[in-house]
Amino acid sequence: MGSFSCPLSVSSLPKKAGFPSCPSSRIHFVRCIAGEVVVEPSIISVTEPLLLNAVRGEKVERPPVWLMRQAGRYMKSYQKICERYPSFRERSENVDLVVEISLQPWKVFKPDGVILFSDILTPLSGMKIPFDILKGKGPVIHDPIRTASDVDQVREFVPEESVPYVGKSLTILREEVKGEAAVLGFVGAPFTLASYVVEGGSSKHFSKIKSMAFSQPNVLHALLQKLAYSMSTYIKYQADNGAQAVQIFDSWATELSPVDFEEFSLPYIKQIVDSVKKTHPHLPLILYASGSGGLLERLRLTGVDVVSLDWTVDMAEGRRRLGLDVAVQGNVDPGALFGSKEFITKRIHDTVRKAGRDKHILNLGHGIVVGTPEENVAHFFEVAKNLRYDGNRSSLLDDLST
Repeated sequence: MGSFSCPLSVSSLPKKAGFPSCPSSRIHFVRCIAGEVVVEPSIISVTEPLLLNAVRGEKVERPPVWLMRQAGRYMKSYQKICERYPSFRERSENVDLVVEISLQPWKVFKPDGVILFSDILTPLSGMKIPFDILKGKGPVIHDPIRTASDVDQVREFVPEESVPYVGKSLTILREEVKGEAAVLGFVGAPFTLASYVVEGGSSKHFSKIKSMAFSQPNVLHALLQKLAYSMSTYIKYQADNGAQAVQIFDSWATELSPVDFEEFSLPYIKQIVDSVKKTHPHLPLILYASGSGGLLERLRLTGVDVVSLDWTVDMAEGRRRLGLDVAVQGNVDPGALFGSKEFITKRIHDTVRKAGRDKHILNLGHGIVVGTPEENVAHFFEVAKNLRYDGNRSSLLDDLST
């Protein structure tokens, strides 16, 4: 009996048929031979967002670009929403507002990543840790966790019950963006979340959580374990509802010495990565820790796909220390966006040259600063999206010599 081939996406095949999972970008050929169906991978692929292709190391014509905190703060359209809805939690827990705010930069600048408007503390209420985010003060934890009995009261996070608006918002964002950009979710890393809930909010010296770490390490480990399990669940929930990549923020991990990072942060991020990769092997995970220059080699040990560098690390040096098998994100100084357009252009070119043409996502080294001129953000995206890699595998771009 002869055979024939026809293109078919594996995602369209019945799950009960037992077909292997694979990235949805791949078109497979189904070959029928003597009554048997054989799925064979093909070189043909459906167009996927540039950001995902870059992370996977596929050949791309330019680095994808998005900016941390790109939704909100500096945009006049966001400020108008804040006037109507002054509560941050109201803005971040209402599906219509979340979608509108998340899409504001997309509609104006067309970044290659559209990130969910939310906060890393969003899951806490669902874990029986009451909190608020107050204007001019920031996060406030109403009942800080300080004892073993406090940790015992922390419940397992069930996203479907506690934050259904997150899933609904991500699903709508995927529909709105229509594959032209990657939809990004995010979570807080266990140590950073623990810092907030132990300190009672933001902190300058982190004395309370360090006191717990060094005098009651078992209590802190128990809290970190609960947070790690819950954040693993949260990432999977975001992916199942539309997120195509998820960034893990460990903003306060760099308050730890390297040896303490290895005990109180690294193992729990690795647990999250390992758990997520078992069920969502193709979901890119990005790790960001501000001021992480002293920890780069340890960050790659977490197993994440992308390490986001802040601006205090030279991009070329970061590349060398991380190794070329790890994608990098960043790392233009957010302050550069207050400079002239010529200065902004120069900084973009310098960063992209040093990053090289493989596995790089252009971004800032931190979030956009309040008061950043919108026209400068527009220039940043315009320059970034007009870049083109040259034909060889070097770090140079063919339009940077002019």
